[in-house]
Amino acid sequence: MIKLNKVGLLAVLILGGAGYFYWHKLHAVSHAPELIQPATHKTSDTLRFETNAPQLSFIKILAVEAFPEPLVEPLNARIAYDDNRTARVFSPVAGRVVRILAEIGRHVDKGEGVLVLDAPDFAQAVADSRKAEADKLRKQESLDRARLLYEAKGLARKDLELAEADSLQAEAEAKRARARLANLNGESGAGAEQYVLRAPHAGVVSERQVSAGSEVRPDAVNPLFVITEPEHVWVQVDLPEQQMGKVKVGQSVQVQVDAYPDDVFSGKITVIAGALDPVTRRMQVRCEINNPELKLKPEMYARVSPIADVHDSLPRIPNTAIVTQGLYSYVFVEQSPGELQRRKVVLGLQGHEESYVKDGLKTGERVVTIGALLLNAELAGTD
Repeated sequence: MIKLNKVGLLAVLILGGAGYFYWHKLHAVSHAPELIQPATHKTSDTLRFETNAPQLSFIKILAVEAFPEPLVEPLNARIAYDDNRTARVFSPVAGRVVRILAEIGRHVDKGEGVLVLDAPDFAQAVADSRKAEADKLRKQESLDRARLLYEAKGLARKDLELAEADSLQAEAEAKRARARLANLNGESGAGAEQYVLRAPHAGVVSERQVSAGSEVRPDAVNPLFVITEPEHVWVQVDLPEQQMGKVKVGQSVQVQVDAYPDDVFSGKITVIAGALDPVTRRMQVRCEINNPELKLKPEMYARVSPIADVHDSLPRIPNTAIVTQGLYSYVFVEQSPGELQRRKVVLGLQGHEESYVKDGLKTGERVVTIGALLLNAELAGTD
């Protein structure tokens, strides 16, 4: 009997505890403040939130900027050296590097030395030039004596002609030796046994592929130095065959790179290839871009957008701001702090990341760029 009473008492305690827990849970929920306040509607296309509503922390709002509408969506491209302002420097003679005179990033003037070589071929060229000059001087003196003797009837005509021929030959050999040194940009003066490689034009050393003690050859594959004017670069575009009719020489372009997503660089098309690449079926197009801030670096990937000669600027928005319903596109526009209106817009060119708005949006209006789908879902759920 006592055992049954203990079991019954235990059952009563368990049921009582469960009942208390359930009552306490309902009581706590009924008295807890709401964490998320529902939006109130002014119209069927408008959401209004309190200033501190948690929904606002999930969205991003930016002012709309206007840009010229491109003719096609951005084309893949890469930044390249402006070869009209770039020199790839090779050594015209074989030798061993004694000293490096120019480092990467340094500006050099035209004719300034960038490298010193211990070059036997150059030393031989200097010796040949000095020998030719000495031989020319000796043959000229012999010709002068022959002329004096001929005038005094002390020398035959044929001997004078032979002296003249020797002098002309010596002069020709001296010119050849001087031309060889000039071709090497070398000097035949004192201390010229070492060869100094000089910059062919002024610019900034952007690449250096040689070190002290290296052996260099004139038939090397890679240049020893690349000297360029970084304020000017090319943009090489692989133009799809179906877009060929939308570009022409002299046309303006806009260029963007991932390193500076908010910057737009302006340039123009200068060269269009005369034939398509038979493998890729694409046309090579070259654009020239001014790069005064040196932000664009060779071999960067870029996106190029050709624009029309006569164009109007249109509001440009990221595709994350667009909500599509059926055949129509919508964006959420901030009317006032916390008040967001869903508005139908007409789109122009639609790219992979951004689109241009032809109608329904003005420059300077503030648009939800992140969280538009969440707002649209809440709007649909409260209709």
